[in-house]
Amino acid sequence: MNKAILIGRLTRDPEVRYSQGENSTAVARFTLAVDRRFKRAGETQDADFIGCVAFGKQAEFVEKYFKQGMKMVAVGRIQTGSYTNKDGQKVYTTDVVAEEIEFAESKGNNGDSGSGYQQGGYQKEFRPEPSSAMGDGFMNIPDGIDEELPFN
Repeated sequence: MNKAILIGRLTRDPEVRYSQGENSTAVARFTLAVDRRFKRAGETQDADFIGCVAFGKQAEFVEKYFKQGMKMVAVGRIQTGSYTNKDGQKVYTTDVVAEEIEFAESKGNNGDSGSGYQQGGYQKEFRPEPSSAMGDGFMNIPDGIDEELPFN
């Protein structure tokens, strides 16, 4: 099985291009800085910089919503390849082809302020005051609520 799951921050804004032809497809290339779990003695680098590529709808999603510094979850497969550069040298590549992409934190945690996200990464959950609960730990249900429920 070839499956890679990465959680890291974008090192720069994703680079998105569209393929030529009748059915043009979006291709997004980006690099994730993924923290290492352990730091070995003598190493100065505590993150790996992993090249990723996304195609189609996933690439359009990355282009629209992700910017440098944002934390991302990318799930995909590792793909190797090679090409000959303009100097005639063979170059070997290793990329993660991201098939699933998600936000790893809310916009508020990234230092940005904007609508659609709650500060701190979560919405405040409704919890009744202890005084509104009956002695047995259950809330009183208001009269007439039966008509508002979508089931019987």
